[in-house]
Amino acid sequence: MKMKEKVAFGIGTTVLGVLWCLSLYTAYEYFFAVGRDAAGLYPTVTAFNLTWLDFGKAPLFGTELIFNIGFRLTPISVMMLVVITTVSFMVHIYSLGYMAERDEEYRVEGYEKGFQRFYAFLSLFTMSMLGLVVATNIFQMYLFWELVGVCSYLLIGFYYPKHAAVHASKKAFIVTRFADLFFLIGILFYSYYVGTFNFDLNADPTIANRLPMAVNILPVALFLMFIGGAGKSAMFPLHIWLPDAMEGPTPVSALIHAATMVVAGVFQVASLMPIWLKYAPNTLHYVAYIAAFTAFYAAAVACTQRDIKRGLAFSTISQIAYMLVALGVCSAVEGEGSVGYMASMFHLFTHAMFKALLFLCSGAIIVIIGSNFKDYMGGLHKYMPITNWCFFFACLCISGIPPFSGFFSKDEIVAACFHFSPFLGWFMTLVSGMTAFYMFRLYYVIFWGKSYYEADPENRRKPQEVPAIMWGPLVFLCIVGCLCGLIPFGHFVSLDGHAEDIAIQTFAIWTWPSVAWISIVVAIIGIGLATWMYKSGENPVPDMLKRRMPKLHEAALQRFYIDDAWQFFTHKIVFGLFSKPIAWFDRRVIDGTFNFLAWGTQTAGETIRPWQSGDVRQYAAWFITGTVALTLVLLCIL
Repeated sequence: MKMKEKVAFGIGTTVLGVLWCLSLYTAYEYFFAVGRDAAGLYPTVTAFNLTWLDFGKAPLFGTELIFNIGFRLTPISVMMLVVITTVSFMVHIYSLGYMAERDEEYRVEGYEKGFQRFYAFLSLFTMSMLGLVVATNIFQMYLFWELVGVCSYLLIGFYYPKHAAVHASKKAFIVTRFADLFFLIGILFYSYYVGTFNFDLNADPTIANRLPMAVNILPVALFLMFIGGAGKSAMFPLHIWLPDAMEGPTPVSALIHAATMVVAGVFQVASLMPIWLKYAPNTLHYVAYIAAFTAFYAAAVACTQRDIKRGLAFSTISQIAYMLVALGVCSAVEGEGSVGYMASMFHLFTHAMFKALLFLCSGAIIVIIGSNFKDYMGGLHKYMPITNWCFFFACLCISGIPPFSGFFSKDEIVAACFHFSPFLGWFMTLVSGMTAFYMFRLYYVIFWGKSYYEADPENRRKPQEVPAIMWGPLVFLCIVGCLCGLIPFGHFVSLDGHAEDIAIQTFAIWTWPSVAWISIVVAIIGIGLATWMYKSGENPVPDMLKRRMPKLHEAALQRFYIDDAWQFFTHKIVFGLFSKPIAWFDRRVIDGTFNFLAWGTQTAGETIRPWQSGDVRQYAAWFITGTVALTLVLLCIL
């Protein structure tokens, strides 16, 4: 018997509520009750670590290679437990309203087909990401990494009767699997030469004696693992799956973009940061360069999007790139060179809250409007006031306006970039201004400008605010997202483990012209430009720019044709030059060889079949003939 929708909602949401409370309790116990040890560091707590697979001795060094599954707590894993469960709990509550089917008056008539399956997949998705962040070793991380990929495939393709949803789910699965192949190869290189799957190379004293022999392969292994992370975190050119993933239900988009899949790559690089800095510091900087270009590219594309969810998707790509830039500019375990690590994790935390808020606000708009496209919106601030204010505050957060959270976390990243390279600092400041512009462009075309409803009120449904089951999580995330920047994050998470102050929070760098003031000015310019161009909905400048630069506008709208380039590469080059010849060889040579063997066997069988006639006299004749033949052979030999 199929479970009732409310029962599925109750079970899934109750379990997530318990997990959320346990995560908060764990964070309290870890950071406050247990606290720092005598050295001033938060301990690495391994609750359990069980042997799952014993691979025997590694061929190169003769060391025992064991795959364990366990539960490990570090400052960043505890932080991720809070992030994942907070966002997932809000998504579980919100989804009851989102997945409802409504009549013309927005009254609930029932729930969408597959409601129970949807909640099962949400819970599995959350479990997979929780298993990833508490992994005791890289192989366990990879195990849950793949489960995250499977869950994304199931949720993106939730509306499987739609061809676009099926196509998007397959695209996400194939692109991330392609990247994960490099992750696996990197793990194999790492374990083969180092002799362990552990994150901490100092845990086993015997490993230290072998590391000089593996020093040349570690940069290769780490960069291969980063490619896997780049696929999950949608870095250029492996970003193509993420915008299409918007075909899934909007709560899924919130969970993927804020707390699970796309932050997995950031968490992976952060978990391996001490190894990166010691054995591959120059290779680590390539991560920063790739991410910086990705941030700019995604911001440029986001400036032209008509689909509000795809606009937010490119915003996510840009913000995740910000986090990886911060990790990539790290150059030391302590001091100024380590600030990027703390800034990256801080931005991951703050971004999770306001990006989940942005996606859930877009879901509320879609429920009321029935479309993802801005053409059917406009003027909604009068009809959806709660959603309007929540979206507005989230835009202030992501734009980096003080005292909202994004200002503190993003500006720490910009400061780390300036310390690494003035050019990179100014480049990321430019991207920050672009972020403010495209987010407030999105805000104004949705909530201000010309109202689609008011253009023909007699034939169009009047918008209204979503029910409390949906705006409740919005208000909660809005409050948390706005205020979480005030947390002294550096006292809990830092690269060397010691407490460090965030300069912007202590007003230590608020003298003109500091990074803080420059960032504020750039953000205000971006917001002001968006306000001037889009708030009224009657400014001719956007259309004029589109007419004067049609090729640039169309290129940005089409994502600079990167999807077409991949299509050409896969269909014309991979399929045309490799797959078709291999298929011909498989059909003609491999299949032909085995078909010939089968034909020969069948023909031989048909030839000797008459020998088995059942006639005793015939068998006696063959027996006597064989005996005489053997006798003659023996006589000739002897």
